[in-house]
Amino acid sequence: MRRSLRPRRESNHLTQWMFSAMLIVVTVAVLGLGLLLGAVDRLAPLLIFLPAIISGVGGVAQTTVASVWVVVVMGAALSPEGEGAGLDAGAMVFAALFGVWSVLGCRYRITRDQEVHRLRSAGAALQRQLVRPLPLRTPHVVVDGAYEPVEEDSTVGGDMYEVADTDHGTRVMIADVQGKGLHAIGAAIALLGAFREAAHREESLIGVVEALETAVARYNEGERRAGEPERFVTALVLHIDDGPEAEAVNCGHIPPYLIADSRVWQVDLGEPELPLGLGRLDRLGSMPRASARFLFPRKAKMLLCTDGVTEARAPDGAFYPLEARLRAWARHPPQGLADALLSDLHAFTRADFGDDLAVLTLRRSGSGRR
Repeated sequence: MRRSLRPRRESNHLTQWMFSAMLIVVTVAVLGLGLLLGAVDRLAPLLIFLPAIISGVGGVAQTTVASVWVVVVMGAALSPEGEGAGLDAGAMVFAALFGVWSVLGCRYRITRDQEVHRLRSAGAALQRQLVRPLPLRTPHVVVDGAYEPVEEDSTVGGDMYEVADTDHGTRVMIADVQGKGLHAIGAAIALLGAFREAAHREESLIGVVEALETAVARYNEGERRAGEPERFVTALVLHIDDGPEAEAVNCGHIPPYLIADSRVWQVDLGEPELPLGLGRLDRLGSMPRASARFLFPRKAKMLLCTDGVTEARAPDGAFYPLEARLRAWARHPPQGLADALLSDLHAFTRADFGDDLAVLTLRRSGSGRR
């Protein structure tokens, strides 16, 4: 599966040469300036802050060595007798205490960073286990693409996709849960389980979507009882068989793009339905969800994506020009298209994304029903 995770490698230790160089350079700079000005006894106490600097970027052992180093250097540089002997002794005691404080602070930082890293990795690993590796092939379509979860404790989202080869045809879902965090992933799990069952059970695409609506409503009911906020889900659900048309139910999601004969256009699915989880708001009028059909030519490519793509911004605030980019890549093969899109997104934003993103490319498999 092409999941270009952006690992955030967190190092708790400076390399040995960097650590040694920092100790020597800072010490030589402070004492050298003191000798030049004839005020070594006044400038040497500035070394007290060296362990604090090391504690922010190094390990516990390195901070301990820096603390001992500072006390030893100050002991050698300061006068053991004379008028300032009392002040010098006090400065050394303060340096020792400050060094202990720096070691404790470094230990706390490393423990906290390790806990945060475990949370990030757990959330991203859980999400990676939920989505199946691409490409996926059914008798009707080949689905390829890219999936990129964000490994941040505060920005782990609920982007989700699934492809089901059923007796009724191929069903494809791409969805995005509102909000961030592990609760968003919980809603995505409920949605995914419901789709995997309903895609095979329900004969109509509307029936599949109604089952998804029920699953999200039940999940929200449990969250409400637990005092957690309810969430809605934008989703696009497709049905593709041997016919020339594809059927879609758009629950507030981004409509698909079609690429054929060097042309690119966004499919007009009409007025989007309410996102999943909000469907009950429309039940007062007893208006059932509606599907739309559109031509899916055999040589065409279809692109589905989440708002991690369409809402990506450049440093100057400009939105990513997806349709214009697709026109330039109209002749790319399906996976080449997804790879080009992902690389271009990184170049366009010049930074990590603030949201998960999923990109699916679909083409007719040409083999028909087995």
